[in-house]
Amino acid sequence: MLIFNHVDFSYQNQPVFQDLNLQIDQGEFVFMIGKSGVGKTTLLQMIYMDRLPQSGYVQVGEYSSENIKPNELPYLRRNIGIIFQDFQLLEDRNVFENLSFVLKITGTPQRMIKKKVYNALTEVGLTHKHNNMSSELSGGEKQRIAIARAIINDPFLVLADEPTGNLDPETADEILSILKKINSRGTSIIFATHNYDMVRKFETKIVRLEGGKAVKVLLKKKES
Repeated sequence: MLIFNHVDFSYQNQPVFQDLNLQIDQGEFVFMIGKSGVGKTTLLQMIYMDRLPQSGYVQVGEYSSENIKPNELPYLRRNIGIIFQDFQLLEDRNVFENLSFVLKITGTPQRMIKKKVYNALTEVGLTHKHNNMSSELSGGEKQRIAIARAIINDPFLVLADEPTGNLDPETADEILSILKKINSRGTSIIFATHNYDMVRKFETKIVRLEGGKAVKVLLKKKES
């Protein structure tokens, strides 16, 4: 489903990845851990091909960084949901409008928009907030709406870039539980974080980025 094959990438003459090799299969939940600045965000950007390798290649489903055409990028990205640490909600629109906007720009027929919005809100337990403005939501609620936005087009892959970084531990656990539920239905999740204390609570694959490489890939056993 996702392959990094001998990937090199530098930014402003500073190596970020050197001979990076990684494979993630469909349906996996993967924590990607590493210190701030190690390249977690860059790796996610390479998955949705906002950045391209300087050597090697990234394969995402049927698309390869070696030969993807500009007019194919929207189709790739339509099948990838992205969750950011800072939510990136439209402040001048309510919850329903934030979610329906995504559907409109991807050409979803009008008759399907309401159903898809409420399906996504049901997944995150916030159907009762559909008329609320962003300013009326708590941090945890904003992140739930961001998750709903990420899954509204039924992506095969969700990328979460430090999505709990601004949340308290209890709310962070709630967000993780929602993502685990989404993953249980077959959606792949890549969760980037520097918080190993949070990761150790879960039994799942962990990829550690260090020194430009994925130096450890393991199945972490849940600690008692």
